[in-house]
Amino acid sequence: MIKLFPTLTIIAAIGSGVVGGVFFAFSNFIMAALARLPVPQGIAAMNSINITVITPTFMTALFGTGLLCLVLIAAVLMGWSQSGLYWLLAGAVIYLIGNPIVTMVFNVPLNDALAAVDPASANGAAVWANHLNHWVMWNHVRTITAIVSMACFIFALL
Repeated sequence: MIKLFPTLTIIAAIGSGVVGGVFFAFSNFIMAALARLPVPQGIAAMNSINITVITPTFMTALFGTGLLCLVLIAAVLMGWSQSGLYWLLAGAVIYLIGNPIVTMVFNVPLNDALAAVDPASANGAAVWANHLNHWVMWNHVRTITAIVSMACFIFALL
């Protein structure tokens, strides 16, 4: 079983990197492009993305990596010993807090509020402006924490 943990750490690094890359794209150009559209079109595009992102592949990357982080944390707490243990623990905790938890606590509720609004209404414009502000900020958090987690997992292997 001990021989499995370096492989799990590599998979966690890859998962964190994939998730960080997706969120990096949103933080750096996708949301900026959507913000340039007229409000109803921006809302429609974001709502469409929020539906199509729910795929087995992306959900496995986002939440499967989180599950793997729980396994790695449990291994550390149960006394698994190897060099780089603190990097491993840091990467797992940072990923869990910064990605699955931030996603469920902040980004998903903002997506739900956007899906519930009439895109052509004045309220729609206000919700869209709020979405662009807050969703992007929390997405920056997800981007940075996923990339930092990936680096921690890599350092744990060195």
